[in-house]
Amino acid sequence: MESQIIEWKESWRDEHLKWICAFANTQGGTLIIGKNDKGNIVGLGNTEKLLEDIPNKIRNALGIVPSVNLLNENGKYYISIGIASYDYPVSYHGKFYIRSGSTTQELGGNELTNFVLRKYGKTWDSITEPQVSVSQLDTTAFRKFREKALAAERLKKVDLEINDGTLLDSLMLTEGGNLTRAAILLFHDNPERYVFGAFVKVGYFDNDADLRYQDEVHGPLITMADRVVEIIYQKYFKGIISYEGLQRIEDFPVPRPAMREAVLNAIVHRDYTTGIPIQIKIFKDRVIIYNDGRLPENWTISDLLSTHRSRPHNPKIANTFFRSGMIETWGRGIERITTTCKDAGKREPLFEASSSEIKVTFFTDANIGENIGDSIGVNETAQKIIELMRKTPTISAKAIAAEIGIARRNVETNISVLKKAGFVERIGPAKGGHWVVQLTK
Repeated sequence: MESQIIEWKESWRDEHLKWICAFANTQGGTLIIGKNDKGNIVGLGNTEKLLEDIPNKIRNALGIVPSVNLLNENGKYYISIGIASYDYPVSYHGKFYIRSGSTTQELGGNELTNFVLRKYGKTWDSITEPQVSVSQLDTTAFRKFREKALAAERLKKVDLEINDGTLLDSLMLTEGGNLTRAAILLFHDNPERYVFGAFVKVGYFDNDADLRYQDEVHGPLITMADRVVEIIYQKYFKGIISYEGLQRIEDFPVPRPAMREAVLNAIVHRDYTTGIPIQIKIFKDRVIIYNDGRLPENWTISDLLSTHRSRPHNPKIANTFFRSGMIETWGRGIERITTTCKDAGKREPLFEASSSEIKVTFFTDANIGENIGDSIGVNETAQKIIELMRKTPTISAKAIAAEIGIARRNVETNISVLKKAGFVERIGPAKGGHWVVQLTK
């Protein structure tokens, strides 16, 4: 059957040079002339002329030399054209084509740029920007990188006790004395001046159309993941609170390590040429991370979910994140996300990919984004009491009354209601004991 590397045509037409161009730009392949769409041989006439014309047309139009052979099956002739994969970009009438599955597609815009760069052994994040100097980068971003790299033991102290320009050189983020795009994205306080859309949008939605509130996270990529995760867990998520002794335990809808890994993957592997920011949509029952990007060539979701070696879309950005200790280089990120969710008793996330987008969906059981009164049906005073108990488990009723500014009797009445409802429990004596809160934040 037709596939990434096989195409059938009943007869020769010059437009089939597009298919040959696509094979040369991708994995290589075989174009069969004399078979129908079902793979049945229909036979060819005038094969002697075709054997002379086809190689000449391919050489003149594409500049490559294929293997052209005449074959015979049950008295019917057909021609097999074998095309190798070329290390340089091959064009047909000034246009570039590639194979995607069993289809031939013309490249344009950012896809064409990335394709040409890859063919010449370069990546988008390795291109230099001569108009930006080291002095324009954010010193705080460099400090954060040094702290993380030292804590993760990915670099030694002596390796980090160098100036910022030398550090960029050691991280291979400069070329010919100029900064690469990776350096600007990673360490500039406003990389969007040079790379449009280099930020993250987070929003809470009542449904697919109705946005209730949102946040945007801008700045250097090297600090972006931590800030995105902090906003999500402080503003958008609610945790189930419990205590083991005096230790407070919060069970969030999505385990923090899994969310952090997913955000890091989006930042490191996204396609920054599209100008579209990473989007994180939060609903009551799910969290979806949308990221412009694509799987490595010839990969499917099955390849992504199985054991694989790391093939970063932005290798220079990925290397710097690895040196900081925030990611691994063994292709284990997806496995870590799934395992972390399973270990926490959560549903496994869903990974989806199209030709231009990768999407991760976390499924949640808790209602996200509501205030405590909506969740458990208590009044404002009771909410304040609960928050104080959470903040200071050993707090007394007298101290609560003083903090809120109401009578102690009022506090004790509310605590009695909360106890009967099973929302709070006092462990130990009035003096020396502590509160246990068992409800959704």
